[in-house]
Amino acid sequence: MFRLTAAFTAALLAALPLPAQVARLGTITFPTSGTPAAQAAFVQGVLYLHSFEYESAERAFLRAQTLQPGFAMAHWGEAMTYTHPVWNEQDASSGRGALERLGPNAAARRALAPTAREQRYLEAVEALYGPGSKPRRDTLYAEVMERLVRENPDDLEAKTFYALALLGLNQGVRDTVTYLRAAPWADTVFRANPDHPGAAHYLIHAYDDPVHAPLGLAAARAYARIAPDAAHAQHMTTHIFLAMGMWDEVVSQNRIAMQLQATLPGHYSSWLVYGLIQQGRYGMAQQLIAQLRRNLAGGGLHAQHGSLVAMRAHYLLHSEDWRGLVFDQQSSHDRMSLIGEITDVFTRGAIAYRRRDQNAVTDAASELARLVESMRVDRGAADPSTMTGRVMASELGGMALFLGGNREAGVRAVRQATQIEDAMPMEFGPPAIVEPSHELLGWMLLEINPSDAQAEFGRALALAPGRSRSLLGLIRAAIATGDKAAAVGALDHLAKNWAQADPDARKDLAPLRRLAARLP
Repeated sequence: MFRLTAAFTAALLAALPLPAQVARLGTITFPTSGTPAAQAAFVQGVLYLHSFEYESAERAFLRAQTLQPGFAMAHWGEAMTYTHPVWNEQDASSGRGALERLGPNAAARRALAPTAREQRYLEAVEALYGPGSKPRRDTLYAEVMERLVRENPDDLEAKTFYALALLGLNQGVRDTVTYLRAAPWADTVFRANPDHPGAAHYLIHAYDDPVHAPLGLAAARAYARIAPDAAHAQHMTTHIFLAMGMWDEVVSQNRIAMQLQATLPGHYSSWLVYGLIQQGRYGMAQQLIAQLRRNLAGGGLHAQHGSLVAMRAHYLLHSEDWRGLVFDQQSSHDRMSLIGEITDVFTRGAIAYRRRDQNAVTDAASELARLVESMRVDRGAADPSTMTGRVMASELGGMALFLGGNREAGVRAVRQATQIEDAMPMEFGPPAIVEPSHELLGWMLLEINPSDAQAEFGRALALAPGRSRSLLGLIRAAIATGDKAAAVGALDHLAKNWAQADPDARKDLAPLRRLAARLP
């Protein structure tokens, strides 16, 4: 066994048609039967693979195949680029094609793998792309990887890919118990090799929720250093930072991630905008949203317009800037997915609720109910997007009832929304339910029963630590109930969030501090 550092890889590939500088992606030990040049390209592919830079990984594995025709592990690696376990994406046709170019059948391919260990890796990927449903194939793949780990206890890569296999067993639905099964395997690798990108990455995924996030903080801080040239690595750290309400880090790391790729609406830009909003830096968020919209140049994919819709919603519902540029610029519904339409209609209704425009809220609630029913018919009642829509439909229905004078029924409807949301799998990030139900219920109850409102804001902050609008609600509720300690604590937390906030945001803190100071 030998260890390939980035410097060694660069030396091996210096004479080949590669970029002038090999990307800094971490360090792994993954011995195979490849020639030195093919092995170097192979290791670079695995490094990209561990940071979910799948296109770059595919190019590296194809280069390894060119350098050494019949290199079985290079075909294994290419096949692995077509499965994205955490995202529940799998291109089975391309995966099978990568294997078929190695040999016409599993036996022929196995004959090209000269060691029992490499044969086991091939057996695993054969199971991944064999017959049967995706859930069944994913399970069989994980079982083979478990055997590989048992047979090769010193193989850190086997343990790393087994951890990732466990993360993918729930078909993209986050299950804390299963995710925590992956953590010890990733942690073992991380302790043995603190420069391992996959170990740090998969630990972050395993602990990606408010309860367990502190366990992933060391991995998050390390991952940015381990793979500075991988955009996904820079972003991925913020899954832990957001779960802990660390908004400065959410902003700084997603800004780096965006600098490593085109400035277009998407995952990293959505997290960056959300972080800026939590910091009270609404002016900067507004400018970024405008830039992202301009960069689409009148085109763009449905997913990109969906990202813009979500960013617009978070901006408007936090800033309450309903006369500015972000409010005026909307995406056409024919350019977005159904969940994008649901989010857009909900945002219109939620703004109308805050403006006390009952007719507009009622109209939006009716339209939203029709869209959610279409989602249910298309994707089923248990689909996460359907459940997200159901929460927002219950919220908007409750708003309409509340404004119509039936406050108790309105509160009941929003409580029903909290029950649906609480039953949903944890999906951490800028919330798809753009006005979280416990937070909305807190603001409603603030007009009726501040004590109950305070409890709801506490629940909202347990689910989304450090979220600025929930902190603002908690401050108001605590002042109303005379809970000075809670009010001051939440004020201090919000002041920390807003250390760099726009002046218009910061000025809201002074009168609240005066009110809290007067409490006995």
